[in-house]
Amino acid sequence: MTLTAAEVWSRLLDRAKTELPAHVVETWLIPLEPALYAGSQLTLTAPDQWSVEWNETKHSALLESYGPICIGEPVKIVLKVQQERITRQQMDLFVPQSGATITPPRRDNNVVLSVLSDRYTFSNFVVGRSNELATAAATSVASAPGKSYNPLFIHGATGLGKTHLMQAIAHEILTRSPNTRVMYISTEQFTNDVITSISRRSMPDFRRRYRESDLLLVDDVQFLGGKEATQEEFFHTFNAVYEAGRQIVLTSDRPPSEIQRLEARLVSRFEWGMVADVIQPDLEHRIAILREKSQAEHLEQTIPDDVLHFIADNVRANVRELEGAIIKLLAFASLKRRVVTVELAREALRDKLKANDDAPPRSSRHDRMRTVQQRVAAEWGVTIEGLQSKTRTKTLTVPRQVAMFLSRELLGMQLVEIGLAFGGRDHSTVIHSIDRVGEEMRSDTDFRSRVEKVRETLRREH
Repeated sequence: MTLTAAEVWSRLLDRAKTELPAHVVETWLIPLEPALYAGSQLTLTAPDQWSVEWNETKHSALLESYGPICIGEPVKIVLKVQQERITRQQMDLFVPQSGATITPPRRDNNVVLSVLSDRYTFSNFVVGRSNELATAAATSVASAPGKSYNPLFIHGATGLGKTHLMQAIAHEILTRSPNTRVMYISTEQFTNDVITSISRRSMPDFRRRYRESDLLLVDDVQFLGGKEATQEEFFHTFNAVYEAGRQIVLTSDRPPSEIQRLEARLVSRFEWGMVADVIQPDLEHRIAILREKSQAEHLEQTIPDDVLHFIADNVRANVRELEGAIIKLLAFASLKRRVVTVELAREALRDKLKANDDAPPRSSRHDRMRTVQQRVAAEWGVTIEGLQSKTRTKTLTVPRQVAMFLSRELLGMQLVEIGLAFGGRDHSTVIHSIDRVGEEMRSDTDFRSRVEKVRETLRREH
C-alpha cells in the first residue's frame, strides 16, 4: 500500500505527540504541512525560514527515527518554506492565512499607552536557548493578536527579558495597525487604579478604559496574590477583553500555579493560552548579549572581545547584571583614564567576581552531576554513556528522566546545563522529563520508592 504525504505525516505527528511536550508539538510541528512523499522522502513546508532551521536542528532526526515504527521503513525529512510565504518578513511566524491582524475601531484617541521603551523591540532582543520558546510565542502573538496564544503568559526571574518581549509585541502590533488601543501597565498600577476608582466612585470609567483595550499588557501579575478586590476586577477585565477576541499578555516571576493566594479561576485563565518561561542565559547567550550591546552602543573598538568573554564568564545572574557590568567598567576606565583590558575589568568588577567566588565552583557542581548520573545508572542497571546518548528506548529514557529530575531538585542546576549534560537536549525536553517523573512518582509507589532511594543516597553523600 502506498501512503500519501498526509498519511505519513499524520503517523509521525501522532507518535511525536506521545513523546514531546504538547507546547512543543503545537508551536513547531503542527504548523508544518505535508507536501510530497516519494522515494522514502517526506517534504514538509514551514511558515518561514526560522521554523525550517529550528525543526531541522531540533526535530528532523527524531521524526526520522519514527519511520520504521510508524510506516515500516526509513524516512528522510526535508523542510522547505511555504512558497506563498517566501516573500514575507521573517517575523511573520505561524500566521493564519486570513484574518490574522486585528482591525480596531476608529477612535478620537486612537492609542492609549503607558510608556513603551523604544529599546524594547524584537530587533534588539537576543534570542538564545534560555528564551527561544517565549520569543517564538511572542512573535506569533505579534503577528496574529487574539489568534495564536491568548493569553500569553511569560514567567521567569527578574532581568531576563520578560518586559522586553511584552513591549516588543506592542511595538510590532502598532507598526502593523497604528490605531490599535494598547494598555500597558504594571499590576501595581492596576491595583492603585482600582483603589482610586473605588474612592472616587468612578468604576464605570475604570472598566470602560481597560475593557475596550485591543491589546492588554500587564507586568508582574504575581502581585495580584491576596488582593481580593483587585482580583475580582481583574477577573472581569480579563473576561471582557478575552471574549472580545483581543490579545492579553501577562508576565510574572513564577508560573500561574505557583502564585500564592491567587484565585483558582484566575490561575485557570492564565493557563488557557501559552505559558512560556525565560531562564538564565548560558555562556554563549551571555556573550551574544554583550556583543549586541557593544554594537548598539558602538563600543566595538572600546571593549575588546576578550573582555566581553571575561564578563560573560563571570557575570551570570541576568541581562541587567550584564548591562550594569558594562556601564560600571566604562565608568571605571574613564575615571582611571585607562584602556579597557581584562585586568582592568577584573579590577572594576571585583565585587561581582567575589560573589561568584562565594558560589559553588562550576566544576564542583558538574562533579555532583556526574555522581547523580552514576547513582541513577547503577539503580536502573544502565551506563552513564547511555544516559548521555541520543537513544530513546524506555530502558534509557526512564532513568535519564530521573537523573534530570534529581539534578534539578538536589543541585538546582539550570535547565540548559542539565540538557547539555544529557546529550545536548533542549530545556523543553528537560522540563518534560522533570514533569514526567513527578507524575510517575504520584501514581506509581514502586517507582517513587526507587527515586527516593537514590535521592536519600545522594543526600547522605553530600
